[in-house]
Amino acid sequence: MDLTAVREIVDGQSALPWRQGDAWLAGGTTLFAEPRPGLRRLRDLTAHGWPPLTLTEAGIEVAATCTVSELLAFAETPGAPWPSGRALIAGCCRAFSSSFKVWNTATVGGNLCAALPAGPMISMAVALNGTCRVRALDGAERAVPVRDFVSGPGSTVLAPGELLRSLTLPAGALAAHSVMRRVATHTWGRSVALVTGIRGGPEGRLTVAVTAATTRPVAVSFTCAPSPDELRGRLLSALPRRLLLDDAHGRPPWRRHLAVHLAEEVRSALAEER
Repeated sequence: MDLTAVREIVDGQSALPWRQGDAWLAGGTTLFAEPRPGLRRLRDLTAHGWPPLTLTEAGIEVAATCTVSELLAFAETPGAPWPSGRALIAGCCRAFSSSFKVWNTATVGGNLCAALPAGPMISMAVALNGTCRVRALDGAERAVPVRDFVSGPGSTVLAPGELLRSLTLPAGALAAHSVMRRVATHTWGRSVALVTGIRGGPEGRLTVAVTAATTRPVAVSFTCAPSPDELRGRLLSALPRRLLLDDAHGRPPWRRHLAVHLAEEVRSALAEER
């Protein structure tokens, strides 16, 4: 869709002061998906030339401008490190309801910043204990856990002028056992509930995260493997109606039911891997 109110596109590295009507541009698949009459100027992040992925012993740094296709290609590379983490990454990449052609343009950072409840990069990043590297126009940076980055549908903690520079996925989470379960109304449809689980450490610490069914990510952690009743109780407490999404794709009680059901599948699958 044309953004007819936009008057200019400038280099994202420009020191121009932020003004009302500005927006950061990466892939643009969300930005150009609907009318945005308030936009006047786009600041192009692709001019930075950030490497899509940087692998170190500490984990992976995923640039905000890394495309979904680039991330998926890494996740499906035979012999690459962290096979369990890569499997979860691949599963989340394939949870996009859009065409694979869109994956060539859509970016990881754009999906996080769009803050859509069904955003699969949010699901992936929360599951793998990701941290957002946020940068202000003056170069100052701060780190924000992904589970705190999204504050509601279409809403993040970014202040005016701040951008998401990258997403860091720690090696410990990538190496841990992880499982993903998802429900959509049809095969390539939008997720109505997506639950991930990650288990690591000698005592089997478990973290279960719920996305798509909720207005923001919800995670519960256990120091050791919980029983089915313990997991169910914690999740029901963590999923009050006000946090459950209510739209044309599903009502809150159904989404809560799916989240709890999928969480038990995740718990059971990870218990069998011990």
